[in-house]
Amino acid sequence: AGVFVTAFYSFRMFFLVFHGRERFANHGHGHDEDGDHEAGHAAGSEPDPHAGEAHGPPRESPAVVTIPLILLAIPSVVIGYVAIERFLFSDFLAKAIHVDVQAHPAMKQLAAEFHGAAAMALHGFTTLPFFLALAGVATAAVFYLYRPEIPQWLAQRLAPLYRLLDNKYYMDKINEIVFALGARRIGWRLWQVGDVRAIDGVAVNGSARLVGWVAGVIRYLQSGYIYHYAFAMLVGIAIVLFFFLTWPYVWPTLGR
Repeated sequence: AGVFVTAFYSFRMFFLVFHGRERFANHGHGHDEDGDHEAGHAAGSEPDPHAGEAHGPPRESPAVVTIPLILLAIPSVVIGYVAIERFLFSDFLAKAIHVDVQAHPAMKQLAAEFHGAAAMALHGFTTLPFFLALAGVATAAVFYLYRPEIPQWLAQRLAPLYRLLDNKYYMDKINEIVFALGARRIGWRLWQVGDVRAIDGVAVNGSARLVGWVAGVIRYLQSGYIYHYAFAMLVGIAIVLFFFLTWPYVWPTLGR
């Protein structure tokens, strides 16, 4: 199933990009021939945010990009063809990679059936994955080259399933609503309660207000009159003398 689906969506992209009517010069949706965007709107999906934008004709990447890619691709194929047996089935990488053939016998079985890179490549054309991939390519060709109305028809008939798949099982929305929005709300609460009210309101501004209130009360004691200060000194001396004179009699009573 994975082979079929991978081949299907890979060649769907290939056919839409490189085959059919050119769409890069359109100023509207212009996806009539594949029916894909029309199917999306018929099934209630969101419109393309880039619809209506003017794009220039596609062009090949510059030589500074293309030439290194070619120079990397050709040796990769040659080296893979020449060195596959030495890399996979000899002790060439024994000091770097250790495979427990008892726990993972796939490489051992592959080595027993390996008869060279050419035979391995030809054998691939006789296996089930190749035919599944071929079926995926053929299905994509029918859907997006010869009968582009089929995807639209399927999207209309299977609208709930189409929306579920088109929205990627709503995992992005779940992440946005539950995790991202939840984290933002928790952060907002911590900011309002912890920072604004507790730190700024109580610790910083509260201590400033307390100092201001104490200063406002104490300033009434600073009248500037000498007789007020003298009276305060007499009251203080009287209180101190009261404690000094009464403490020897009060302490034993408190002790008992």
